[in-house]
Amino acid sequence: MSRVSSLTVCAALLADGLALAFWETSPAAVDPIQFELAKAPGLDFTSNSGATARKYQPQTMLAGVALLDYDNDGLLDIYFVNGATMPGLAKDDKTYFNRLFRNNGDGTFTDVTARAGVQGRGYNIGVAVADYDNDGYEDLFVAAVRGNILYHNNGNGTFAEVTREAGLDRPDPLYGRLWATSAAWIDYDRDGWLDLFVSNYVVWNPDKEPICELDHVPDFCHPKLYHGLPNSLFRNNHDGTFTDVSETSGIRKSIGKGMGVAVADFDSDGWPDIFVANDTEPNELFHNNGNGTFSAVAVESGVAYTENGTAAAGMGADARDIDNDSWPDLFETALVKETMPLFRNTGRGLFQEITRESGVTAATLTKGGWGNGVFDLNDDGWKDLFVAASHVLEARGTRRASVEQSNMVLANLRNGKFSDVSARAGADFGRPAVHRGAAFGDLDNDGRIDVVVTCLNAKPEIWHNASPALNHWLLIKTVGSKSNRDGIGAKLKLTTASGVQYNHVTTAVGFA
Repeated sequence: MSRVSSLTVCAALLADGLALAFWETSPAAVDPIQFELAKAPGLDFTSNSGATARKYQPQTMLAGVALLDYDNDGLLDIYFVNGATMPGLAKDDKTYFNRLFRNNGDGTFTDVTARAGVQGRGYNIGVAVADYDNDGYEDLFVAAVRGNILYHNNGNGTFAEVTREAGLDRPDPLYGRLWATSAAWIDYDRDGWLDLFVSNYVVWNPDKEPICELDHVPDFCHPKLYHGLPNSLFRNNHDGTFTDVSETSGIRKSIGKGMGVAVADFDSDGWPDIFVANDTEPNELFHNNGNGTFSAVAVESGVAYTENGTAAAGMGADARDIDNDSWPDLFETALVKETMPLFRNTGRGLFQEITRESGVTAATLTKGGWGNGVFDLNDDGWKDLFVAASHVLEARGTRRASVEQSNMVLANLRNGKFSDVSARAGADFGRPAVHRGAAFGDLDNDGRIDVVVTCLNAKPEIWHNASPALNHWLLIKTVGSKSNRDGIGAKLKLTTASGVQYNHVTTAVGFA
């Protein structure tokens, strides 16, 4: 009797849990992946990009979402970030508020935004969750246009904005107020305290926004019309404050148009590295030198460009071991006709793009991808690919792909190939929308990974994983004692009679 085991990081955009599932016999075919669109009573959020006749670039990127257990009741809650007025960047109406929904444990949610004090300010794009002060409660960092936010969890159901006190409100010395898209909590110096990496996009000022047209109709300008930015790294000082070490660490040397961030120890040297998906620019891979500095190694590692030698319009990114060989691989989303690059880690941080031979090229050529995740969605011991899909340009005429697209799920065939099973993933799964962010976690504690997907100027989608429960599972909550409290960066190795599987704890998944 063979015994195959799977493990999946499941919680706050992966919070701090590891779920293991077991089956008793090897199936003849890949187990089905099924999703149901949950009604989720009480979750009445609709994102608001502040749409105007004149097009402003941030309006295309809304919005991020995170799962977190903010009240430590064992249930994952949902936090959505939201837009603001244009060009004023003001949340002067409650329709622009960020929203926090408490999971009631029965499929319903309660809006606790006002009591928690996390409505936000300004135009918010992404969110990252972690317990940065090791007090046992998960905090929130909101990546925003010209003004990020840090919320400290008070442990009583409320949060306090501590951006200024933490030292995270200072303008860049060269570029001023930055446009941040995503962020990742990472203990880059392994001192037991989580540091903060922020992915920055382009130099942008609403008063200097260019005017562009497509087919003689106002449309969003191409990213190439904007100057890119360096990313930021802030070291945790252990006292609630942070020091900007972007320059001294070497992170600031690279200029890009940062979108999604993925963190993993790609070369297995014991130090976490950072991958950034860049929009129309070569991707970045920052190798952690173990001495407080990073080296930019994307080109020599093989992840800067796609297999045809061009830079993709990178959106989301996730680092996860897709072939159970212990090395974290990379899956990146991009726009229509670019395919979505899949990089296999061949060892010691060197990568080979396998997008075409894996079947991902054929599956994704007509789709645009934003949020994404690499998770075992059917508990068969092999990680699958999920994509929150939509195009970025308005559809005009037969030449252009539709803006609204259906999400995608690609099943791992366990032989280096993936199969697009989206059409069989559920009666509602093919519904088109302008999808953006995605968060992954077990919302109902049934051992299967659910997905929350945001939609531009529409209600979010709560995808309940209804895949057949063929296997047993075990949830492991990582709690650091000498390491950071969340156990971010922890590696898990599971050995069974059928083989070995690997995963790691991270809160950096997808786009925003």
